[in-house]
Amino acid sequence: MDGIAIKTDGLTKKFGDFTAVDHISFDVKRGEIFGFLGPNGAGKSTTIRMLCTLSRPTMGSATVAGFDIMKEDSSVRKHIGLVSEKMIMYDRLTARENLRLFGQLYNLENEELEKRIDELLAFVRMTEWGDHQIRTYSTGMKQRINVIRALLNHPEILFLDEPTLGLDPQSTNEIRELTRKINADEKTTIILTTHMMTEADMLCNRIGIIDKGKIVALESPSNLKKMLAGTDKSTIDIEISNLTSDMISGLKSVPSVSSVQMEGDTRLKVKATGNEAFDNVIDSIRKQSGRIVSVKNIEPTLEDVFLHITGHEVKDQAAVRPTRSSDQHGPPGMRPKQRVR
Repeated sequence: MDGIAIKTDGLTKKFGDFTAVDHISFDVKRGEIFGFLGPNGAGKSTTIRMLCTLSRPTMGSATVAGFDIMKEDSSVRKHIGLVSEKMIMYDRLTARENLRLFGQLYNLENEELEKRIDELLAFVRMTEWGDHQIRTYSTGMKQRINVIRALLNHPEILFLDEPTLGLDPQSTNEIRELTRKINADEKTTIILTTHMMTEADMLCNRIGIIDKGKIVALESPSNLKKMLAGTDKSTIDIEISNLTSDMISGLKSVPSVSSVQMEGDTRLKVKATGNEAFDNVIDSIRKQSGRIVSVKNIEPTLEDVFLHITGHEVKDQAAVRPTRSSDQHGPPGMRPKQRVR
């Protein structure tokens, strides 16, 4: 288990006849930022709830920080932090009072807790705001406090479930930078669930794409995008100073070309298939005496990858989150103070 922060084997969650998570098996390496991509209802948050011991698996197994999520759930909780998509804070308390409250739920000693609060407020550049009520904060400031709340116990593993959901662009960038900083400075393994492809591409060392409860791909962002090399998602952007209709017709007749789109009077976007596609496109233009000003391959996006693998866009599916009372309140025997993350 050295080097492995999380290991799942056939992890499954059913709600009646509905299978939310379907026999998934994957590892998360220590120190990496691991991304979960998928539409709402795909099983991302359900998986996180099981790994955080907030919901019991129907079958399968998993270890988190080396501890079994079923047999050693209290040990798991000591080694993790969770930032859910809903902020957990009290508006009429100051940031320090909120952090103090949650630190006491972790059973941290007063002197240790106060030192940790000072460290974390400085970590997110919020020291001067520490004694202001949360209700006076912007949404981005609230989320920064919400994130460091989950760092009070020095977790080995931090779960970030849609941490930028509903934030404005500036706040979104701040939380992304904070995520990098936590990973680099605190040496914390981070599991990020998101449906924002650009966010996953920017932050994650590896990405698992989950769809209808199954892991359908697991690779680094760059390797996932390489999966589309040679498909009609490969796009060539070409500027031709003497572009003519004959050149466009010639390109459309090339067997490897699936589409040709004009972008102004001199620019084309050509979608082509196959390892020889680039050379075939250039040869076709030169045969028509085309003068090429610039040419470049446009890298496929993770959105393209997701569409290629699953057949639908990441936001196509509506949320499907069946629940039952036992899952709302966590596994049996969990004390309230252990549920706060």
